Amino acid sequence: MLVLLAGIFVVHIATVIMLFVSTIANVWMVGTSYLGTVSTGLWRLCNNTCEQLPVSSGDEASLKAVQAFMILSIIFSVIALVMFIVQLFTLEKGKRFYITGAIMLVCWLCILIGVSIYTARFTSKVPLSTSSHHGYCFILAWICFCFSFIISILYLVLRKK
Repeated sequence: MLVLLAGIFVVHIATVIMLFVSTIANVWMVGTSYLGTVSTGLWRLCNNTCEQLPVSSGDEASLKAVQAFMILSIIFSVIALVMFIVQLFTLEKGKRFYITGAIMLVCWLCILIGVSIYTARFTSKVPLSTSSHHGYCFILAWICFCFSFIISILYLVLRKK
């Protein structure tokens, strides 16, 4: 049981770190142009230098929603990690990890909404580029989506032990 808890703790920390990286870094979409490699993230457009991400007025609300949901997912994941540690040492065996599992499900939902909006609205749009593909931050966000779901289910199953 201790090894299982330690494994879940390590995966949870890795998920938090990957959420930070995927939200902060500017490599959600990568394209090539006559200027070289162009990458876009949630905040900036980077070529040789980084500048504010140019967004049309119709897409601005979608981008703000993606930014908000990714930040919320980080917040909920950190809260769930703190709650895991608190519940591990304070609650008795049949009542542990309900709150942690529920908070991680909210984190999972925030990641799902944020990355889905980005997928629907921005995956084919890299300014100044001729061809584009997904960057590592986009892939990390989907990996965090899977990890947060698995962790939340494990927390809800572990409440019985």
